[in-house]
Amino acid sequence: MSRGSIAIPVFDHSAQPNVGRMPAWVRQSLAAGDYAATAQRVHGHGLHTVCEEARCPNRGECWSRGTASIMLLGDTCTRACGFCAVKTGRPGTVDRDEPRRVAEAVVQMGLDYVVLTSVNRDELADGGAGIFAATLRELRARRPAIGLEVLTPDFRGCQEQAIELLCAAAPEFVWGHNVETVPALYRTVRKGAKYERSLRLLELAAAQPGVEAKSALMLGLGEGFDEVVAVMRDLRSAGVARLALGQYLRPTRQHLPVREYVHPDTFAAYAREAAALGFAWVKAGAMVRSSYHAEE
Repeated sequence: MSRGSIAIPVFDHSAQPNVGRMPAWVRQSLAAGDYAATAQRVHGHGLHTVCEEARCPNRGECWSRGTASIMLLGDTCTRACGFCAVKTGRPGTVDRDEPRRVAEAVVQMGLDYVVLTSVNRDELADGGAGIFAATLRELRARRPAIGLEVLTPDFRGCQEQAIELLCAAAPEFVWGHNVETVPALYRTVRKGAKYERSLRLLELAAAQPGVEAKSALMLGLGEGFDEVVAVMRDLRSAGVARLALGQYLRPTRQHLPVREYVHPDTFAAYAREAAALGFAWVKAGAMVRSSYHAEE
């Protein structure tokens, strides 16, 4: 992976937050429609969703459209990222029946496109890749034409194994892995992760036939504009084709504070930069999340 001659500017990331009240463009109301039906189908099969566990602000809209991002491998993560609302601790045993239940729920919900994600399971030899692969196989067996997207951990220590398992399970899918923020903020934002490791996974995924690589960043944590553009360049160099940029929102007072509410004009400028760099699919806006309107 080559980062070329990119020079990442130095910014004062220790500055205190200077934000006022949440502006109107980042406020989201709970939608109606088929929300209850989606919740019943998900919970009835004993499944977890990142929509709930990560307190996603778009849950109302997405669930009302009959879509959800299913979270595999339980609801307890082995890492403690400063931005994430998913609980941290010692995970339970791996549920080998989960892939079947996920596939049955997806069929009942009538989904044409499904996003599978998971907590980090660093204690597992394969990082949980086997469950991802088994779920992909179950889904393909029941609905051969379904659109598939995975949003995976970085598979620390077993990236090549994960690539082999997932790519053998489905001939064509989107492989998402979020770099989340700029390198200078990793120590506080993504404890246990490494920027270069995430880029390496994306590069490996993008090199596989039938796989389209995707990533996302949260903005408003103190990053600079040029830092974000430098990350975009790194992602394109790694072969990433899809990019999502959204506003970081503090899930609780125990999580990292918001340092900036990024203006819509700034999101539009990021989108123009991304298009100029050659990303084939770009979503940029305050309420955008990595799985938001993924089916588009």
